[in-house]
Amino acid sequence: MTQLAIATLAFLATHFVSSTPLRAALVRAMGEWPYRGVYSALALATLVWMGFAYAAAPRELLWNGLRHLPSAVMPLAFMLITCGAGRNPTAVGAEKLLKGDEPARGIVRITRHPIMWGLMLWSASHVLARGDLKSLVFFGGLFLLAMLGTVLIDSRKKASPDWPRFAALTSNVPFVAIAQGRNRLVWREIGWLQPLAGLAAFAAFFFVHPWLFGARPF
Repeated sequence: MTQLAIATLAFLATHFVSSTPLRAALVRAMGEWPYRGVYSALALATLVWMGFAYAAAPRELLWNGLRHLPSAVMPLAFMLITCGAGRNPTAVGAEKLLKGDEPARGIVRITRHPIMWGLMLWSASHVLARGDLKSLVFFGGLFLLAMLGTVLIDSRKKASPDWPRFAALTSNVPFVAIAQGRNRLVWREIGWLQPLAGLAAFAAFFFVHPWLFGARPF
């Protein structure tokens, strides 16, 4: 369990470097794209370390898990992730999208961080469904990364002069901007292809889960 905790802390630290002054210093020393390459390699390495540590850690039950919760949550999580993989002004290097006539379109009308919210739903459902300590550490670390990531991304993007106009049309928490009348849901901008791709990804994950992890996801 100690190794899992250390690996999770390393994983989180790797990601939060980009929100500290150290990022600017590294970019000046290495260049933007070499920095992104090293950053991605370290993030992947620490995630793989987490996976091995999770597999090796004993299961210590903390509560009776809500076993079937992921069956309701995971399809939505996958749809948010696939829909968020498209046009999104909050993505790295997508600052030019903030200058558009209508920057908050598609899934961004619902939340400006669809991938992060998909990851939050995915990880939280696993914590609640498993109910053990190692899942709390592993999936809790992923949940923390996604939750704080939405705040840190917003903090970095605020440097753009186009951010206030975009933020006035969107919300971090899903559907808040729509409920407040600052935006509206336009389904034709989202379409059917990306949500269906999310459901297909969920179905594929469901069937390969026993092969990868030795058990059904729920």
